[in-house]
Formats: sequence, C-alpha cells, structure tokens
Amino acid sequence: MTRASETYDGEIAVTSRGLPEWLTPVARAAENVQPQQLSRFLPPESGVGRQSAVLILFGEGESGPEMLLMERASSLRSHAGQPSFPGGALDPEDGDPQTTGPLRAALREAREETGLDPAGVQLFGVLPRLYIPVSGFVVTPVLGWWREPTPVGVVDPAETARVFTVPVADLTDPDNRVTCVHPRGHQGPAFLVESALVWGFTAGLIDRILYFAGWERPWDRAKQVPLDWRA
Repeated sequence: MTRASETYDGEIAVTSRGLPEWLTPVARAAENVQPQQLSRFLPPESGVGRQSAVLILFGEGESGPEMLLMERASSLRSHAGQPSFPGGALDPEDGDPQTTGPLRAALREAREETGLDPAGVQLFGVLPRLYIPVSGFVVTPVLGWWREPTPVGVVDPAETARVFTVPVADLTDPDNRVTCVHPRGHQGPAFLVESALVWGFTAGLIDRILYFAGWERPWDRAKQVPLDWRA
C-alpha cells in the first residue's frame, strides 16, 4: 500500500509536500506505524473480508486544527447512529484494492456522504489495513489535508444524520476522553465531543493518531461510559 511519498498514474497522488507544519507528525507516523500498533484486529490471512476505505480528513477551522466526522443514520442496519469517518466499501470503478482503489473509494464515499469536493483535498498518507470483525470489513484509513475547504453537509438523510467537524484541541482535552464499555464487556477509548460519543473503530483510530503524533495528553482511563445495549 502507498506511503506518503508515492505518486501513481497522475490521476491521484499521495504526497506530504506543502502540509502545514502541525500535520508533519501525522504524516511521519503514517510512514512508520505498524498494523499491530493501531489495532489487534488485523485482516485475516485467508484474504476474506470486504475491502473498504475511510477518509481521515484534517482541516483548519476557527478553533484551529480539526477533523471531519459524520453521524450515521439511525435507520441503517450496520453501525446505526454511530459517529464515523466518511467511507465505505470499494466499488469496481475505484480500481485496484492493492494500489489506488482505497484512495479513490475514500474520496468518492466522502463526496457521496458529505458533499466534500475532492479537488480541495490533498492525500498525504495511508495507514495499514485494519479489520472490523463485526462487519467483516477490511479497512484502509486514508489521510487527507483539507487544503481548500468547501461546504459539507448531509447529502442523503437515509445514510447520514449529520456532518460535523471536531477541533483537535477538543479531542486531546482530557475532560472529553473516556473509556466506553460495551454490553458484551469490550472496552475501548471514546470521546465526548460535539454532543456525540465517538467510540469503536473511529475512536480507536483517533486515539492512535493522537498518540503517535505526540498530541495525546494524560487522561483518566478509569472514567467509564456504558454503551447502549443496541450498540
């Protein structure tokens, strides 16, 4: 899979050139982090799993650096009502899952779900593929810099309940960090931001990005929030 310095067929590129200085630690981490440092759930060696991608988009708003998130519609069968990164399964037209397919899928899904204009996004890194056992998705996290911000919002209410940005300062604030406890006993990092509880795969990735970028601040891991039994 791509690293931050590689360029492909001229139609889509991954480059860290020209990034704001504050994003440099994230780009550097993307080049060096190993899959097992991000999650214990890694793609099965058998190759089973549906290939997918998410766009982890960093921008700069009124409160400084921020990330783009969306909240899935409550009527969906999978991950209903859960905050997440824009993203979804690869389509055949996205191309080769081993090279540029995840890049195109991440941008396409972000456009379809939030109205994001991909022309204003600079892809600067790709994290190792991870696995979501409950849904069987093999996920490629794609990192982007919102170089030229454009309006975003709900495109299809049947899929997306809302689209919002979260200041990185709020994500690193210890007061907003908790450990979520799933009814089945699983525990993981979570964030109480923008009137939402960000948990699961999305929160796990944010947690690891904050850590490897050197942005993490000490927080009380004993502070727990139980998840609804329907989660």
